[in-house]
Amino acid sequence: MRLRRIISTLSAAGLALAVVPALPAPGTGASLTAVANSAWQTDASVLGLAVAKGKAYVGGRFTRVRPPGAAAGTSQTVRTYLAAFNQTTGALDTGFNHTLNGVVWSIVASPDGSRVYVGGDFTRVDGQVRNRVAAFDTATGALVANIRPSVSYRVKTIAIGGTSLYFGGSFGLVNGVTRNRAAAISTVTGSLLPWNPNANADVYAIDAADDNSKVYLGGTFSTIGGVSRWAVASVNNSTGAQLPFAAAAAVPLPNSRCTSRVKDIETSGGVVYFANAGDGGGCFDGTWAANIATGNLVWKNNCLGATEAITMVNGWLFKGSHAHSCPGAFADGTGAHFLLLQNPANGNLGPWFPNTNAGTPTFVGPLVSATGGSDLWVGGDFTKVNGANQQGLTRFTNLGPGAAPLGPVLPTLSSTTTGQVRATVQTSLDNDDITLTYRLLRSGSNTVVATTTANSTFWSRPTVTLTDTTAPSGTSQMYRIEVYDGNNAVRGGYSTVTVR
Repeated sequence: MRLRRIISTLSAAGLALAVVPALPAPGTGASLTAVANSAWQTDASVLGLAVAKGKAYVGGRFTRVRPPGAAAGTSQTVRTYLAAFNQTTGALDTGFNHTLNGVVWSIVASPDGSRVYVGGDFTRVDGQVRNRVAAFDTATGALVANIRPSVSYRVKTIAIGGTSLYFGGSFGLVNGVTRNRAAAISTVTGSLLPWNPNANADVYAIDAADDNSKVYLGGTFSTIGGVSRWAVASVNNSTGAQLPFAAAAAVPLPNSRCTSRVKDIETSGGVVYFANAGDGGGCFDGTWAANIATGNLVWKNNCLGATEAITMVNGWLFKGSHAHSCPGAFADGTGAHFLLLQNPANGNLGPWFPNTNAGTPTFVGPLVSATGGSDLWVGGDFTKVNGANQQGLTRFTNLGPGAAPLGPVLPTLSSTTTGQVRATVQTSLDNDDITLTYRLLRSGSNTVVATTTANSTFWSRPTVTLTDTTAPSGTSQMYRIEVYDGNNAVRGGYSTVTVR
């Protein structure tokens, strides 16, 4: 589908869509197909991702990687907590090979792609001291000599704003100086900066506005700089002082039944997006957006099922969660939907429904995502993608015809008017299109005798009726349905009717 059709069909389905950039996808409703592309796998969770200069840099709990299709424990290559893969093919980059002595929790690329910065539990890289933060040159793969702050404990998240490298986690000291769970260094000199939000509990997520005018923190803290602020804060980019942020009220204050935390943050243009995960039945697990200039709430989506990762790709907000209920869309009983797409203008769900499963140790599924511009890399603790074996890492692109529609069921036929046949059939499903075209084919030459379009999703599959007004009276005829998504056409079986 082209952009104009996407807008009209989503609006008709109650999924209003803001104007987005021209989509490069070749006929899917989303900017990416729902068909996973070939990618290597890991033997344990992926926790950090960044894409730069034609490579995807991947960190996590893994110590081995293997080709796509290889069973667990076979065809393995050693990569201790960090690896790189070709952005185009998904294959292992054999030239990037470093030995770390601890888990990598977060990776970020510099805006020009010349460096990637990693944070985690490690204290050595290739035998050299790197206490929980390190940087690599993407052209050579070498460690950057002057990026070596001494961080006292885990670094969970990293972001870049201007010439500042912001990072957060569970630490209390950086270079022997008090920095409670959030700090910054210069990307030029590696020196510790005055930025000091002083969070009283762990920081899980950090991101800076695109112009570095503000920095956003998410986590389990209840104060920033000694001032009350639960789970999310907007702070000054040079001092770390807390700024007014009315939209923070989107996250409910903790109580005995609910503790909701911010797990990921994505800034894009004038809007900042947040992902929440809650403990307790009905606790806020969704996503929300705020205006960077005003600090006001733009929208809030109340899907249940912890959201761990969000990434903007080609004007759509992709999210990794284990959503099992989304008010206004699907209710409990449809299973867990680990990959979804949202309209960034209002948070409504869009036309993209691939899926993973969830594995050890978190049993959450997708945990992190990143883009190189027109693709989406997803990492986590899953072992299957779209039902096929694929552990830890997967990727989606805008290449190819996209997912084919589900084959249509047999139509129910009737003939109560002379020379006419009515065919009724339940709408089909397509993992990257909502609007599908239905054609009624009469047997023999498979002549198309009627055509219509309809919207369908996994939570709403109405029926459509097509009428053949040229049926030969007094004859027995067979009919079947063809469903078409703009690229793929799938035909169902025949039903028979006697034409009046």
